[in-house]
Amino acid sequence: MQLVIFSHFFGPSAGGAEMQVLSLASGIAKQSRIPGAPQFEITVVSGVPDKDAKESNYPFEVIRRPNFYEVWRLIHRASVVHLAGPILTPLLMATLQRKPTVIEHHGYQSICPNGILIHQPERSVCPGYFQGKRYVECVKCQAHEMPFARSILNMLLMIPRYLLSKMVAANVAITDHVLQRHALPSSERIYYGTEDLFAGTAPTALSAKKACLAFVGRFVPEKGIPVLLDAAAILKNEGLDFTVRLIGDGPQRAELEEIVARRALKDHIRITGYVSGCAMREALQDVSVVVIPSVWEEAAGLVAIEQMMEGRVVIASAIGGLKEVVGDGGFLFPSGDAGALAALIREVLRNRDLMESVSKRARERALQLFQIDRMVSDHICLYLRLAQSSRN
Repeated sequence: MQLVIFSHFFGPSAGGAEMQVLSLASGIAKQSRIPGAPQFEITVVSGVPDKDAKESNYPFEVIRRPNFYEVWRLIHRASVVHLAGPILTPLLMATLQRKPTVIEHHGYQSICPNGILIHQPERSVCPGYFQGKRYVECVKCQAHEMPFARSILNMLLMIPRYLLSKMVAANVAITDHVLQRHALPSSERIYYGTEDLFAGTAPTALSAKKACLAFVGRFVPEKGIPVLLDAAAILKNEGLDFTVRLIGDGPQRAELEEIVARRALKDHIRITGYVSGCAMREALQDVSVVVIPSVWEEAAGLVAIEQMMEGRVVIASAIGGLKEVVGDGGFLFPSGDAGALAALIREVLRNRDLMESVSKRARERALQLFQIDRMVSDHICLYLRLAQSSRN
């Protein structure tokens, strides 16, 4: 079977969607080598060039920035087309060629011009203006971030993107929350999968030294990092002994550094900058608690999934797909409520038994719901079903 996967971003970029595309394509390639298993010939198509990429390291073909003719040819030979989001050009071409097409919704690009359901300028969660046909609100929202003419164009492009999303063979949501938010036909939920690094062994015991918490991700307003800093200031004033490691980087870094200085948090907060691979594992080595203080409706929360799999305690905003992912495998607090976050951190740090029990529960939930083999198998079953339907 010829499977073509379109992903605007791809390795070595390390965002959630591109990491899942890599895991999916690699997992299918691995299963295809098993005698008697369904055989797939996989091509990943990325819209972003990377001159330093070593494509031979992947167990599948990677094509970067193909022209229109090449995209048409790739889709023509495909048995199934998989889109990591409603990428308009291949979506239109696959529809014209009547190819079985899967859109995996890693965000909200089919129902929101900015893709994150945040309404500008107040940065509040969007109630669904596009789906409610309140297009003027969408234009005003986009105009806060770009020229007015561009905001109108973005709004106009949303209409074919949404209509074509309603016509595909399958829409895959990464959480039930995303499925319900989109309310698209032919939809099903397939949770993300992450690698089990412990593979049959117990996770490393939680650190018994000075409490170390961490945030992992991009430094952007929707991640809610100032809420974590406000909670840290509350705990510092109470005399608690702890450190918070901000692992990542992004456009909000200068603002965060200013907050740290203004709140006199330099002895409690350390910013590592962007790290990955072994450096990431080293940065997390003595971390017992990971805080995810998002103020937007996270589609899933890959960081939560990864840290739960490693048996760390996760404290997260009770919002969007993040709330669903964490479930009873961690602690949840009202989004944006620094006082509630501080109270949870305080409770966890003062109760070692509680920390240990939640750590165990987090890993059990991750093993039950978020293993890579399950994610890969679910996609393979979907592809086979769609290919069979197209032949009938």
